Amino acid sequence: MARAGLNPQVVVRAAAQLADEVGYEKLTLAALASRLGVALPSLYKHIKGADALAQKLSALATAEIADEMMTAAAGRSGADALRAVAVAYRSYARRHPGRYPTSQRVPDPADPEHLAAGERAVGVVYAILQGYGIDGAAAVDAVRMFRAAVHGFVSLEATGGFGLPREVDRSFDQMIAALDIALRSWPSTGPRAR
Repeated sequence: MARAGLNPQVVVRAAAQLADEVGYEKLTLAALASRLGVALPSLYKHIKGADALAQKLSALATAEIADEMMTAAAGRSGADALRAVAVAYRSYARRHPGRYPTSQRVPDPADPEHLAAGERAVGVVYAILQGYGIDGAAAVDAVRMFRAAVHGFVSLEATGGFGLPREVDRSFDQMIAALDIALRSWPSTGPRAR
């Protein structure tokens, strides 16, 4: 019998907390059922399986990070907005090391809330880029550069990938400064095909 008060939202929130505690790679349905105090078959009344849980966890993490990025960008523009959003992104990844990786999953087209969260997150970066005069196809490239740089940095940091004897925060600041310079000189069109 399912535990009273258990629903899909409670299950996903518990999975997010567990992932942050043990790491996403160690999150299993059995461990989640144990955390919730239910038998594994009872968990299937609320979540269809591991892939469905991963998708819902991704939707949650994407919504959370989008909200934090939007809050950080509010009332800011240019380099100030760029830095604030990058710092918020990094801060989220540090506070939620288990659920953050799931935010990199492409939103499920069948989940309108997941799609909306993804659009909010990307929309924040697009708004910053407008302040640099970057739009259209050039903005797609710039969004990808921002995401690759910041995600790459936080992923390397999370796995202990920075071993050189230099303060990591300083390197992060330098990366954001370099992104600002790149965006201020962004070409309006991409390179020509050869």
